[in-house]
Amino acid sequence: MGSRNWQPYVDLSTQCNTVTGSCHLGVAKFPNGDTMKFIIDCGLFQGGEGEIYNSKLTFSAEQIDFAVVTHNHVDHTGRFPLLTKNGFRGKIYTTEDTKVLIPLALGDSCKVLKDLSKRNHVKPLYSESNVEGSLNQVVSIRMRQTVYVNKYTKITLFDNGHLIGAAIVLVQISYPGYEDINLLFMGDYNNKNIFLDLQGVDDWVKDLNLTIVTEATYGNMNSYEMHECFRDNIEKCIRYGGTAVVPVFSLGRAQEILYKMQEFQKEGMLDRNIPVRFDGKLGIRYTHLFTSGALHIKEEMRDFLPQNLTFVDKTTRDSVLKYSDSQIILTTSGMGSYGPAQIYIPEFIRRPNSLIHFTGYTAPDTLGGKLKSAGIGEKVEMNGLFIKKAAEVEYTNEFSAHAKADEIIAFLKQFRKLKLTLVTHGEEYAKDALANRICLEVNTKDVGILDRRYVFRIGPFGLIKTLTTKYL
Repeated sequence: MGSRNWQPYVDLSTQCNTVTGSCHLGVAKFPNGDTMKFIIDCGLFQGGEGEIYNSKLTFSAEQIDFAVVTHNHVDHTGRFPLLTKNGFRGKIYTTEDTKVLIPLALGDSCKVLKDLSKRNHVKPLYSESNVEGSLNQVVSIRMRQTVYVNKYTKITLFDNGHLIGAAIVLVQISYPGYEDINLLFMGDYNNKNIFLDLQGVDDWVKDLNLTIVTEATYGNMNSYEMHECFRDNIEKCIRYGGTAVVPVFSLGRAQEILYKMQEFQKEGMLDRNIPVRFDGKLGIRYTHLFTSGALHIKEEMRDFLPQNLTFVDKTTRDSVLKYSDSQIILTTSGMGSYGPAQIYIPEFIRRPNSLIHFTGYTAPDTLGGKLKSAGIGEKVEMNGLFIKKAAEVEYTNEFSAHAKADEIIAFLKQFRKLKLTLVTHGEEYAKDALANRICLEVNTKDVGILDRRYVFRIGPFGLIKTLTTKYL
């Protein structure tokens, strides 16, 4: 046994209260007095919270031993340059595909933050040199490869359908004479992806004494409750000679919607003569990576682009805006508040025969969120202007890359020695709904909500106790 009469433990906390700003902190304490600290993700807050929390780390960056990235979305990666700026010098572990993708994401994030800082007359959160510094710390790991990151800790990454390169992260913390502490972080989880062949978690993991951290974005919804409306709405818009503007997220959603356009053409629903435009520098660069073979996607899915597709940039954008016949415009950003969407939405929202169709989550303070609560004929503030909403505005969650409650429950039921399940990454009502359902349907000893209120102290066999974050 160890030299002291207490077992090793990990204090697990988070900065995330809703669905952005993901960053989990683990502080491991050992019987010999050693301490180890690590983080899972370090993302930007988006929406109203961002102004308050983005510049504030609740821990000392230089004391973090290592970090792991679950996937390449800015709400999970966007503050790694800030971490480096504040003194973090450890390694940032990712999958092979995320290492290919993350330079594009962080470079774009830096540009967006610089633009926001000019608008708000404040200093940028970080610089290009901070981005470069953090990228120099990124180390890739093959899926299912177990790697010792220090004398106490090994990590294993398993594939995750949420996004190309996304991972489920297993962290195993060891100390001589004691059972391992096994922490499984699902990240933003999905059990399917049209571009990937998913294998799931290996069988040996299912027999571990486990603490699992699960997301709850759609914790109050079942997969069979999803309402599919995108196809019918696009068809109706084109039938009446309108233009459909489709805000998309640069990575994942953009490529899936492009594939949908190809499917619509093959079905005969979408005339191949109708132009399909894609505007958004980052999204276009990601799309070229998909088609080039640089990523681990299914061979048969590399040919997913529709006919009559044009990639748009600032030199050709005016011609798209002036085009009077039917067209489909895919544009970043997915919530409408950044990128070329800031140009297309104010223009086409004025036109009664147009459709603005959001394909994913829109935070309340984003342009997509504002449009959701405005009726036809009402004025909406866009970049300082008040514009009358004349176009139809639709929303769909059918393309969501997040598992629904029944799919999360099915995932959790695989594990035979589940000691503690922590629910995070969701609005309060969604986290509560999922936590209650886990209590009823999953064989787990304890269930908790992981947000900014509590720290969970975890030992080899699950929960030891909870503490308020005031003790930190």
